[in-house]
Order: sequence, then C-alpha cells, then structure tokens
Amino acid sequence: MQYTEAIDYLYSRLPVFHRIGPKALKPGLGNTLALCEALGNPHQQFRSIHVGGTNGKGSTSHMLAAIYQSAGYRVGLYTSPHLQSFTERIRINGQPIPDAEVARFVAQNQALIESIEPSFFEVTVAMAFAYFARQQVDLAIIEVGLGGRLDSTNVITPRVSVITNIGYDHTDILGDTLPQIAGEKAGIIKPGVPVVIGETHPDTESVFTQTARQQQAPLVFADQEYVITDLGILQGYRRVAVRTSSDERPEVYTLDLLGAYQLRNLPTALAAVSTLQAEWPVSVDAIQKALRAVTELTGLKGRFQTIREQPRVIADTAHNQPGLEALFETIRSFPFDTLRIVIGVVADKDREKVLAVLPPSAVYYFCQAHTPRSLSAEVLQSEAAAVGRVGKAYADVNLALAAALQESSGGDLILITGSNYTIAELTDLGSFC
Repeated sequence: MQYTEAIDYLYSRLPVFHRIGPKALKPGLGNTLALCEALGNPHQQFRSIHVGGTNGKGSTSHMLAAIYQSAGYRVGLYTSPHLQSFTERIRINGQPIPDAEVARFVAQNQALIESIEPSFFEVTVAMAFAYFARQQVDLAIIEVGLGGRLDSTNVITPRVSVITNIGYDHTDILGDTLPQIAGEKAGIIKPGVPVVIGETHPDTESVFTQTARQQQAPLVFADQEYVITDLGILQGYRRVAVRTSSDERPEVYTLDLLGAYQLRNLPTALAAVSTLQAEWPVSVDAIQKALRAVTELTGLKGRFQTIREQPRVIADTAHNQPGLEALFETIRSFPFDTLRIVIGVVADKDREKVLAVLPPSAVYYFCQAHTPRSLSAEVLQSEAAAVGRVGKAYADVNLALAAALQESSGGDLILITGSNYTIAELTDLGSFC
C-alpha cells in the first residue's frame, strides 16, 4: 500500500470530523482502547504531557515540544487538525512521520480497523501512539482533539495535565456554559497527576479546584505563578519579561510567535516545565533557544504567521470568539492604513458571536473552504452584512487573497482567518515572499 492509498482509505472509510462535524464523533474511549490493546498498548510505553483547552493548546504544545527538544530530549508531538499534510499531526523532534510509516500502519491494521470501525481521529491517535512507542521517544506532547473527558487521547496517563483556558466553542457537544465546558476539559485530570491551568476564570476556577481535589492532583494556576510584561516587537520577534514571586529580576525571553495571545500561553508552558523539572531538567538557556525558534523546531504554521510583506499578510487559525478577540488585540498593535480581512468559517460555529468580534471598519473578502463543513461564502457575506461587516464573496481563499492584494496599498494589512480549513487551503503556506 502506498501513502496516497492509505490516506484515501482513511478518508473514505472512516468518519472525519473536519468533513462532517459532530456526526464523525464516536462517544467514549472504547474504540481507542480496543485499538491500543490490539497494538500492544503503546500508550503505556512512553511518558507524556497532555494538553487541552479551548484556545492555545496547539501553540502551548508546540512551545513545550520546542523546549524539550532544545534541552536534548527526543520529543514526540501529536496535534490536530493538520493544515496541509496528514503527516503534520505526528512528529518527532519536528520531523513529520514518514509517508511510508503511515502506509505501513494502515496496511498492517486494515483488518483491525474494519473490525472495530473507529473514527478517523481514533485511528490517527492509535497510529501516533504506536509510532512514538516504536521510536522510543523520551517524552510525547499530546494535544487533546475536542473536549477532554471523552477525547480519544484521554487513554494516556501523563506526567502532567495542562488546560490552557476555557471559552465558548463546540457548545453543541461540550455544553453551553463555561462551567459545563470546563467540566469536560477537566476530564483529562488523572489521580495523583499534577495539573496546570493556564488562566484563572471566576466561572471555572471552582470546577478545576474541585476536580483536582477529588483526584488528589496537585494544582497550579499558571497566571497566578507568573507575571508577564510585554516588551514589544523588535526585529521580527516579540520580547517578554517573565517574573515569579521568587525572582529577584525578571527573565527576558524572545519569541518567534508574535501573537499577543502567546503571552497567555507562555506561563502555561513554563508552569508545566517547572512541574516536571525534577524528572526532565531544562535550563533557562534551552528555554531561551526554544522560544526563539518554535516554528523552526516544530513546524508550527498559522499562528499569527506573516506570509508576505508590503502589504503585510498575516494568517491565523483563530476560529471562535475568544480566539478572534485575542487575535484582534494583536492586530490593533500593528500600524496599517486599511485592514482587509479574508475570512471563511465552518457552518457549525456560533457565527453571531464570531461576527460580533470582527471590526466593522475593515474591508472584507468572504470565502469558503472545500470541505462539507464550510459555510457558503455567500451566506457568510449576507450574515456579515446584516451586522455591518461588508465585503464581496469568493469561491476560495486564494481568490479572496488575490482580490485583497490587488486592492491593497503597501501600508495595508491583510488578515486571513476564521478556520483551520481556510488557512490550510492557502497556496504554498509558508513560502510566500
């Protein structure tokens, strides 16, 4: 079996969330446990950090992977969804799983897959765990797919559980209040396993403290441990000062991830590293080196990524209300003449909240991704116009970007956002000049 045949098989045979949405979910952990048992329980053969949350879990996972790589460890990284290649989901020291490994796994386990009938995500998780176990990673960073309690990744018992923050997303699945959503996210907290919560929120703090107490899990709120001061952007990097209550002077870090929202993710990553310092020692120098080169070390894309200059074009995968609010907080710190926004969203999001976040003064280019979950560009255009966000509709993101570039002057800023799938379809993401 060739790689293309394996990928075609996975997409055609299994329910895929990014194509059909919640109907692709298989409730419970039974399928993942059955797959893992048949594979020799690979999830029990490596040590891990489990990272969940509404926003920031991808960036935090990549920060952690970069930090431990820079400290000399062999680090697995599992994230989802991918942007342009399936192999992006499964990496070791930044290198994607080889095409041949994907083909081999599918060919060897086709009968198993057809007997269990798992989802696409469940198979992907099992593949990642088998690969990490076989490659004998020192540590694997495992990002939760959706929620936590019933997410396929939740079969692991990590060394530390990390929950970045709680916001409104996937409310049709996780609940429509912050405590309900927090309860689902808190499902990754394991007995006796330390837990790091990135952001303190009055509506969710008690959920985490009660769950941690019930599980006898040591609990840290990262934003109560670290004080972050933004020192601004200098020569293409964001500089931040980090202080704890015991520091005589702050540590200054240089980040290649420019989004201001990374100032919320950084304390979360640092708290996780501190929690595991006795088991996996990491020097300040290693952290410095890692944070300056997260994208290079891990292959991260689509997080406030500049893909063109004059006019500046930025791609960001923000796709829900809190994520977009954080994104526009950063946008407002940049100088520009006209803000032009290329946006496409999926149909099952709370679009009323998303549209309310968008600045009414921007010029809009509405588009749609080539996936059944994507909202029609014309429908998005109409709904946006009803709340004063006006623009034209385009068949895909590349046509929308081309129109925005044609109408721009050198001092304008073009933002591409709204969905992972919108960013994924950018031609040659990362190779613009």
